[in-house]
Amino acid sequence: MPTVPVQLPYEQPDPMRPAPLLRELQSRGSIHAIRTAVGHPGWQVRALLDDDRLGRSHREPDKASRTGESAVFGGPLGDFDTERADHRRMRSLLQPHFSPKRMRALRARVETLTSGLLDDLAAAGPPADLHAALALPLPIAVICELLGVPYSDRARFRAWTQAAGDVTDRARSEQGLTELFLYGRHLVTRKRAEADADADVISRLAATAGVSDDEAASMSMFLLFAGHETTVAAIDEGALWLLAYPEQWQALVEDPSRIDAAVEEILRAPGLGGGGIPRYARTDLEIAGVQVRAGDLVLLDNGAANHDATVFADPDRFDIDRAAVPHLSFGHGARYCIGAPLARIELHVVFSQLAARFPTLKLGCSTEDLSFNAHVLTGGLTALPVTW
Repeated sequence: MPTVPVQLPYEQPDPMRPAPLLRELQSRGSIHAIRTAVGHPGWQVRALLDDDRLGRSHREPDKASRTGESAVFGGPLGDFDTERADHRRMRSLLQPHFSPKRMRALRARVETLTSGLLDDLAAAGPPADLHAALALPLPIAVICELLGVPYSDRARFRAWTQAAGDVTDRARSEQGLTELFLYGRHLVTRKRAEADADADVISRLAATAGVSDDEAASMSMFLLFAGHETTVAAIDEGALWLLAYPEQWQALVEDPSRIDAAVEEILRAPGLGGGGIPRYARTDLEIAGVQVRAGDLVLLDNGAANHDATVFADPDRFDIDRAAVPHLSFGHGARYCIGAPLARIELHVVFSQLAARFPTLKLGCSTEDLSFNAHVLTGGLTALPVTW
């Protein structure tokens, strides 16, 4: 197994200065006993993303180690006895809504929405906050149209998703998740009454035989949360990487054909890996010579894996000309992110149009003055000042 640096849980990532942390920890090997941000023991490893011996559920969830206080991602999820079947069912129900045909059809709408936001940005003139002007509203607008969620409700559901993703306050996270689910139930009820089975994802789920209101609401709100929170952070941090290294931005401006490589490097780059993907050992097992007991928390650090020097040359350097090598930002195997095609489309459109229309774009402050949302699962910037 390749040597991978462990990433300390919930240390605030600094995309502009990742190398010292990575070098300091490089020698510690690929699997380590750690303690999570809430003081619970666990194992952190690079691989095993598609290993049936690991899962998201726990036989005794109240006794399980947690990575944080978020109700969404901080601890076990699902029923231990039915997890695999439940996951297969969820994938089978959601996969058709993210088919290549549907994603190709959605791309034109993403282009139109992006163009409109950039029109507003140009009209307002510099300086501007790229987070508020583009990174935040675009993914929200896209996921609203895909799911059939009213864009006018964005302030409400954004507050609930931010609360649900709180990694420090369990009560706030649980309340946000409850509000989000109740909102989903309301939308499902309304879609059933409207009976337009092909209007949007929620309508199609509501019209699917054997899918209850609760199940449709849960899946829809999962997509609402995951479908915009992570993409907001990716656009913010991608723009930050490109603008913090002006030669990289200029290379994209001068050669738009670099966009595919630029998107993959943005996805691979530090700042997007988080503290690891939580899994629980379903049985006793051995990983790289280390004994892991049934029920142990195992953190699969895809961020560290994306900086494996045996796979990525000079891994701490941001380089849009990097040779194409598969990264693990969307996971791997049976749990590979179902929304990966949509995220790639949004990033591709955003940075293609941004480079074409704002070739002189640059940061409006020093990187030291930027702040990250350290209390929310997906992290991300609170603002991204730019000028041109």
